Amino acid sequence: MEFPGRILAIDYGSRRMGLAISDPLGITAQGLETLERKNKHSDFGRLERLLREYQVREIVLGYPLRMSGQEGTQSQKVAEFAEELRRRFALPVHLWDERLTSAEANRLLREAELSIQKRAQAVDRMAATLILQSWLQARETSG
Repeated sequence: MEFPGRILAIDYGSRRMGLAISDPLGITAQGLETLERKNKHSDFGRLERLLREYQVREIVLGYPLRMSGQEGTQSQKVAEFAEELRRRFALPVHLWDERLTSAEANRLLREAELSIQKRAQAVDRMAATLILQSWLQARETSG
């Protein structure tokens, strides 16, 4: 039986990247550590280690659209980052509408009554997990 392999989700930000990984069957998502951005060389080195460690076959990148559905400055940065990921790692990179994931992550963490400081640390990871979970569900229903 051929396993689809793991999928890495990235909630891309200028200071941090939230990360989540699927299980080997590509059914569930779990958060990984949040990557504090340093510089391009260091960031890509850490991503490369994760891709190898988890044998990642696809990447899902949260795509920040405005509520109207229009692209903004951040959308352009994410699209450029997606291109760079494709070039460096030769893996499929999917852009996934993430408009509501950060708000949803904050809501879930508020309900969990985490302190504001802990919530700030967890929101990127939670957003990446929600991005991956919604992408996996959409793929399942369309497949």
